[in-house]
Amino acid sequence: MPRTRSTTIVVNDSFQRGYRYVLTEPSGRNFDSRFSPELTPKQMLALGVFDGKYMTDCRKEFPKSWFARAKLSPKRPDPSINYFGCHASQSLRTWQRNGWIRAAFDPRGWFQWYCRYYMGRRLPGEDDRQIRRWRAIARHVGAVRKHCAKGDATCRPRQRQALLHWAYDSRNI
Repeated sequence: MPRTRSTTIVVNDSFQRGYRYVLTEPSGRNFDSRFSPELTPKQMLALGVFDGKYMTDCRKEFPKSWFARAKLSPKRPDPSINYFGCHASQSLRTWQRNGWIRAAFDPRGWFQWYCRYYMGRRLPGEDDRQIRRWRAIARHVGAVRKHCAKGDATCRPRQRQALLHWAYDSRNI
C-alpha cells in the first residue's frame, strides 16, 4: 500500500534523544535497485543476530511484530542466541573508530540504518554509503561458496553469522 503522507518518527532511547526522521516510502518497498537484502529485519531478529543485544532498548521505534519471535538478550550479549551459535561482530568502539558509523543518523550502525530504511526512511547520501558497504560484504558469500559444501552450517560459522548480520541468508549457501 503506497504511503499517502509522510510519517515522522521520534526516537528516544539510550543512544538518541529527540532524533526525528520521516518515513517517505512504504515499509519494505521501493528499495534502491542496487540493494536487495535477502532477509528482513524481522527475519534477522528471529534467526538470532548480534548476540541478541542489538535491539533491546529501542523496541518502541519499530513494529511490535518484529519482536514477536526475536531472540534477544536484555542483560548481556549472548552468542549462543545467534543462529550459528557464535560471536561474529566487532565492538561498537571498533565501528566508531573506523568511521563506519554516522552517529548523527544511526549511532548503532548498519543494522539500525537498515531497519529505518526498511521502514521507509530515505537519506540519499547516507543510503548510498550504506548500500556500498552492504554490497562490499558480498565477497564473504563467495568465500563461503568456495570453501564450504552447500548448506554445511558447520563450515565457517563466524563468516556465515556475519553475513546474517548484513541480511544475506547464509543458511542457503
